Amino acid sequence: MLGLMICLVAFAHSPRAEAEIYIVADGNGLGRLFDGIGGMSAGATSKLLVNYPDTQRREILDYLFKPNFGASLQILKVEIGGDGQSTDGTESSHMHSPEDENYRRGYEWWLMVEAKKRNPAIKIYALPWAFPGWLNKEGQRNPYTYANVTAGYVIKWIQGAQTHYGISVDYVGIWNEKVYDRNYVITLRRELDCAGLHHVLVVAPDAPLINDWKICPDILKDPELAKAVNIVGCHYPGTLTTTAAIETGKRLWASEDYSTFNDLSGGGCWARILNQNYVNGNITATIAWNLIASYYDTLPYTREGLMTAETPWSGHYVVESPIWMTAHTTQFTETGWSYLCHGYGSGHLAGGGSYVSLTSPDRNQLTIVLETMSHDHSQCIRPPLPEYNVTKQDVIMQLKGNFANISSLQVWRSTLRFGNASSEFFQNRGEIKVVDGQVKLKLDVDEVVTLTSVTTGNKGSHPDPPPDTEFPLPYKEDFENYVEDMEPYNFAQQTGVFEVHADGNHGNVMRQMVLQIPIYWCSAEKLNLAITMIGSETWSDIAIIVDARLPSNTSAAEGYFLAARVNQGGCWVYQSRGVFMFVDPVREMFAVYGSIDKTVFLAEGSTGAMASHGWNTLSLSLKSTWANGSVNGRMLFNVTVPEETSNGFVGLGTTSWGYADFDNIYIDNPGSHL
Repeated sequence: MLGLMICLVAFAHSPRAEAEIYIVADGNGLGRLFDGIGGMSAGATSKLLVNYPDTQRREILDYLFKPNFGASLQILKVEIGGDGQSTDGTESSHMHSPEDENYRRGYEWWLMVEAKKRNPAIKIYALPWAFPGWLNKEGQRNPYTYANVTAGYVIKWIQGAQTHYGISVDYVGIWNEKVYDRNYVITLRRELDCAGLHHVLVVAPDAPLINDWKICPDILKDPELAKAVNIVGCHYPGTLTTTAAIETGKRLWASEDYSTFNDLSGGGCWARILNQNYVNGNITATIAWNLIASYYDTLPYTREGLMTAETPWSGHYVVESPIWMTAHTTQFTETGWSYLCHGYGSGHLAGGGSYVSLTSPDRNQLTIVLETMSHDHSQCIRPPLPEYNVTKQDVIMQLKGNFANISSLQVWRSTLRFGNASSEFFQNRGEIKVVDGQVKLKLDVDEVVTLTSVTTGNKGSHPDPPPDTEFPLPYKEDFENYVEDMEPYNFAQQTGVFEVHADGNHGNVMRQMVLQIPIYWCSAEKLNLAITMIGSETWSDIAIIVDARLPSNTSAAEGYFLAARVNQGGCWVYQSRGVFMFVDPVREMFAVYGSIDKTVFLAEGSTGAMASHGWNTLSLSLKSTWANGSVNGRMLFNVTVPEETSNGFVGLGTTSWGYADFDNIYIDNPGSHL
């Protein structure tokens, strides 16, 4: 149902007038506090951003975070890595084991620092997707069993952000899209307070279902739960809330939203929900999944970021339409401003679309954002959007109360044009005079217009980035140019965690670090193996060489594998086809499959002499419909590849949870000197 309006509604209709009049006034009080617009780095969606060339990386970060430049985001939500697949890859935990604490892993620390450099006022929101396996109890896959231990694990991440990076976390969630646990929510709030983290607000439940506000009736009847939950966060609310949600009096957030391909229609989706989340649902913060599409293009949910940066080797990136749809609000507001009441600055437009008005705490500044996104050009990936119509329309914004004396407003306009005409994004149309308290506008379909007293708006720009290029071959990696604990560039870990570690005479190596199945978010980890991928989804004829080793301790994996034409990743990596060469160096055996789950058998046999816990060299070469592989220079097989195995990534990993090292990776076209 529509969110209940918190102020009396009034429209000034004139049946003879050509334009509809909309009152913008504060005489009846103000609406809810504005909490901001944000983007989410989670599910390994920022994986490729960190190794962009310095120049382009700085430019991308400017478009995302720099005030009065691009999206000027007000909230950054990041994943608390848990060693498990969380959509497009695995994000590393700060604690692989109870004895381990490490705040150098992953890229979220770096991203938070860079966001704060550009905008010290940006709010930081953290949320786990998966949890390391040591938090599990007897295979229950439930981090809530030991509520105080799990809360302590999360609190250490929050404290680590402050201690090591000077980052103060503002909000923390429970467990992404899983059913919430009352005891854990209360325990987390209590433990935060005991740790002196009173300022960190708890968001719950980051709901598991679309438009799920089911925690709200529980809050209404449970004072202890109500005290623990500061903000109710819902995913993909479709701009709607419930009576119970409003009655809680809590701040209501679309704590994950958008998740839509970032073409013009994706921009239309984002523009529509940024306004209508408040107009329809009294939702005061909207956070996009994801911040930036910086993951390999054929991984799940391709290009569902506010902008795109998926080829770091080229330096190419694209500033997509959602960046400028965001700017229409963020460049002319601040968190802590207030929406104006429904009917007195916020509501629906008679010809279709919506408008919201926001004012500064002293009411000296006013910003009005109007959108006229048509149904077919603003559908989000979820939930379904009911049919509606939008037409060209003339509107009059009637300023009253504290705003009656405003003499002029700045006008910023975006027009999305579908077809051959070029769209226009975030154009400064200069100043419009306010005559007798009125501003008159003509609105076309698929437009966003901002009227504002704020004069600092700016459409930032950098020089055009370099052109896009394919992943470069030949590719060599010996891991010597990394510091300890880094995740290697370009490798997209899908299950397990692969870090750089020093290894005596061999120099740096890439080591798989997960020793037991995580408390996983999606079912990829059921494979009971760890895999990282690299390269291009278009690779067909390809050859790979890698050195591999199992350490001589009880934490070693059972074996390792090399793969090519891997055609699936993310939560669906368990379905991937390709050519997978599994090697057991202890038993000196190999097996080859056309699927990662070993359901498509191709070959098996003896490898010949191998170092059971020393270095061995594996090679795999695919050309046309044939694949062959060797260990330590001894050819093991030459098999026909299944027809459906046509192209995909290179992969490598371990055949079970446990340590294994990899080094001296070389990838090239088959027949090249390897």
